[in-house]
Amino acid sequence: VCFILGGLDCSISFVSHVLGKVCIHGRQKEILGVLVPRLTDLTKSDCIWQRICWRLVECVPDRWMEAVVLGFVQRAPGADVLSRLLGSLVVKNKKAQFVVTQKMLLLQYGHTTAMLQNLLGYLSLDSLRRTLLFRVLQELLETWSSSSAVKHSPAEQQLYISKAILICLSHLKEPEIESCRQELLTSMMEGVQCHLDSSLPQLRRLGMVVAEAISLKINTEGPVLKFEYEEDDETRELKSLLVQTPSFCVVPSLPDDDRNEKTGAAVPLVPESNEKSHTAAPVMPDEESDAELDSDDDDLIPYDMSEDKELKIKAPVYIRDCIEVLTGSRSEDVNKWEATVKALESLVRKNPAATREVSVELAKILLHLEEKTCIEGFEELRQRAQVAVLTTDPIPVAKYLTSQFYSLNYSLRQRMDILDVLVLAAQELSCPKFHGKTKHSGAQKPCIQLLPGSDSSKDWRRIVDERIKSKTRRFTTGQSCVELASRPNEFNSVAGYFFFPLIQHFDRPLTTFDLLGEDHLVLGRLVHTLAVLMYLAVNTVAVTAMGKALLEFVWALRFHTDSYVRQGLLSCISSLLLSVPMEQILADMTEELLETQSWLGDVMEKDPDGDCRRLALQNLLLMENLKKKLEAAPS
Repeated sequence: VCFILGGLDCSISFVSHVLGKVCIHGRQKEILGVLVPRLTDLTKSDCIWQRICWRLVECVPDRWMEAVVLGFVQRAPGADVLSRLLGSLVVKNKKAQFVVTQKMLLLQYGHTTAMLQNLLGYLSLDSLRRTLLFRVLQELLETWSSSSAVKHSPAEQQLYISKAILICLSHLKEPEIESCRQELLTSMMEGVQCHLDSSLPQLRRLGMVVAEAISLKINTEGPVLKFEYEEDDETRELKSLLVQTPSFCVVPSLPDDDRNEKTGAAVPLVPESNEKSHTAAPVMPDEESDAELDSDDDDLIPYDMSEDKELKIKAPVYIRDCIEVLTGSRSEDVNKWEATVKALESLVRKNPAATREVSVELAKILLHLEEKTCIEGFEELRQRAQVAVLTTDPIPVAKYLTSQFYSLNYSLRQRMDILDVLVLAAQELSCPKFHGKTKHSGAQKPCIQLLPGSDSSKDWRRIVDERIKSKTRRFTTGQSCVELASRPNEFNSVAGYFFFPLIQHFDRPLTTFDLLGEDHLVLGRLVHTLAVLMYLAVNTVAVTAMGKALLEFVWALRFHTDSYVRQGLLSCISSLLLSVPMEQILADMTEELLETQSWLGDVMEKDPDGDCRRLALQNLLLMENLKKKLEAAPS
């Protein structure tokens, strides 16, 4: 600095080389952790130090530029500080421009939200750099609206790009938005379509939030897009990026106190629109309002309704009466229809014999049943009734439901309802039911009933155990223990009726239903359903045949582009390994198992979806553990 003030030339290229060399060898934190705070203080009000800092980063060789720029962006406390430290580096240096506008935004996605705000705020603080900001927004929107990018990039990268788009939009001014309004509208329509087509709820929600933000920017006066979705922390963070406080460009020669005063005066504490809104509504005097009341109202005397009671509609007590009510079209039977829907599940479970006589007819009615009134929890009531019918008469009802899954004239919602009912019924059939024998810790123990037999010495161990229990004091409180009665697995004899019809016709497109085409959301649900059914079929007779069929199904779809489908396929492999005995797998599916192991290795290394990589790793570890157990088991 002394040389410069004295009018002498000096070079800092050596220092720039040292800085680049240190950063490229992984010592960014150590050197920039000291250098950036010091330069931040020196460049606040000294334009000479600003020029020195700009020359320092401009003289860094291109091969080390990325490490230096990344370190400055990470450690700068704000966009205005970054602008002071880097100057117009991205305009002068092509390598720095590539790192800032391409690599850190489109090729990487591990940086924090604060870094994104620093980076894009830096581009917005200078007229020369704003052209780069606009170009960055165009490229981000092009990636966001690409169906191929949505399918093949991980959800974390989609979130990162969405954040960058919202931050860019927050920095655009009205004339800039006006100049690119049609381009923004086109990108919004294409992007929201490919996001809504995704099977992952997170990606669909990202598309909705970004589309709402773009619509809000381009339609400042007219109607804007509004979607219905459940807000979470991620959604609230995204929306906050759109309304962030703009950064102020700092003049080098301006002292700190003066700058703070001017920036503080630039933002009023109370917006004018709020003040006008408080004073715009006139207050009507009480006398005028009373005068407008109709004088005839004084003659009307209200009825006393304190003694009124709500009429209770008696629900049907027979299954056939329920069918008549649910299929009737008379408007005066609405209350009876509600009572029937609420009571149908318990009625089906109490009358299994009567239900079996009309089980298929009742399943058909429930599958097509639509809500007539605003009954609370209608979907859940209908689903529970369907599950009750299916568990009461599994084989014919399962045949009907699985045949209707691939039939014409059904909506996607109805097809997914069929899958949900099959899974819930299979879970109920495969698990032991709870009987009402509860034992409380404070209750007296019942008498011991000995099993009949000629030789009482056979029960000596049980008698001794019961005597020990009767003499033992147990200090437990509160909760009752429910005894599970042992019973056979009812899903054992019907697993094939649930499983095989679903796996047969997945590759046959219909006029309104194409699982391998645009209806990949239903395909994902089908794959997950098959994984659950396979897991519940453990120890059943048909488990080996089910495993073979499922492995062929997985192998046919293993390269599917939708990550939700691939996650389901990997879950199918987990269910197969847990349900089919390892001896049967090695005996009947050795070649398929080796090919599957090789495919899982590729998924673990190359799949863009993090959940798919995790599931593939779990399956490989599960294979190794099962092999070790099989080798350790005595022959």
